[in-house]
Amino acid sequence: MTRMLAGIAELLETPRNVLRETIIRSISATIVEAPTLRRHRLSNTEVTHQGYVLVRVLLDNGVTGIGEASTLGGPRWAEESVESISAAIVNYLAPVLRGGSAMAFEANAIRMGKAATRNFAAKGAIESALVDAVGKTLGLPASALLGGAVRQRVGVIWALASGDSGQELEEAREKLRRREHRDFKIKFGFDRPPNDLKRLETLRRGLGDDVRLIVDINQGWSEAECIRFIPALEELDVALVEQPVPALQLEAMARVAARTSIPLLIDEAAFTKEEIARSAAMGCGSVYSLKLVKSGGLFEMKRAAGVAAAHGLELYGGCLLESSIGAAAHLAAFSTMPKLEWGTEHFGPRILVDDLVTETLRFEEFEICIPEGPGLGVQLDEDKIRSFARKD
Repeated sequence: MTRMLAGIAELLETPRNVLRETIIRSISATIVEAPTLRRHRLSNTEVTHQGYVLVRVLLDNGVTGIGEASTLGGPRWAEESVESISAAIVNYLAPVLRGGSAMAFEANAIRMGKAATRNFAAKGAIESALVDAVGKTLGLPASALLGGAVRQRVGVIWALASGDSGQELEEAREKLRRREHRDFKIKFGFDRPPNDLKRLETLRRGLGDDVRLIVDINQGWSEAECIRFIPALEELDVALVEQPVPALQLEAMARVAARTSIPLLIDEAAFTKEEIARSAAMGCGSVYSLKLVKSGGLFEMKRAAGVAAAHGLELYGGCLLESSIGAAAHLAAFSTMPKLEWGTEHFGPRILVDDLVTETLRFEEFEICIPEGPGLGVQLDEDKIRSFARKD
């Protein structure tokens, strides 16, 4: 009887022990600049080195969790830059979390919300690192902490964004040959619409009718240009058009959506749950792009997915050229969602000259595989981090 009572007491004490072990000892941020294999162009910038902020969370049990915040060419896609992300983490977010439990995910999100408004990329990177650390502590994949996986693979889209139709056609054909990608997103907006349409015509002819093409205008067109040129996209059987007009022009986007048979993908127009609800109610699009840099955390991104789905929007797993670290965090959440109609575009690890982890994510049979193992399921390559880390 004494032995049995002692065993019961030990079982009851285990959660308390785990909570004590997951006390946050420190949070650090490192700016990393990783070279890309080719120039990646958007409507307002181009990237040859991708900027990240690597977050490390150290627990009292000695476990280190990792997370990543990604940007595109500085504070151009959104208001955050690697410099502001690092400063927000070190000066405002880390101080309010140190000494608390990494397992208190919702309480930690509330603390970060009180410490800094928006700063979604910074918050998302920290929460990813906390989930990674807790998963490693418990020997569980991150997906188990987010509700449990319903899929182990996700269809993956590749972006064509050099602006050179010949290079892009060769690149896409190689992806098809290797059975890595058969859905392609064409970046528009950095050239005149007629020139972008010529690129698209070249790609459609060269790739055939069975390949699904998505066009991302990156807020690059006016409503008038949409009225004039989107019919040409319809003729070329474009499956989806992403954020054609500036993010704040919700009324214009709704009018564009009403005029075309192509679904519109809402991206920069909606970050928060409230913005998702408003843009959906206005009829700005039929699909929503999920990103940690918009939601500010894995749990909040799942809530964003719920709000979008409740308003009848289909879901698209967006990316910001994350390495395998940021991609693994997204995939952990995506793997738990009942529906992810458009798959994901987390091709980021494949556009880098060198990924930031020891084993990059697997791409096979036109899908990306959810990482296995505890936490996010990826391990840092410290040599590459030292090589790519910004030198003061």
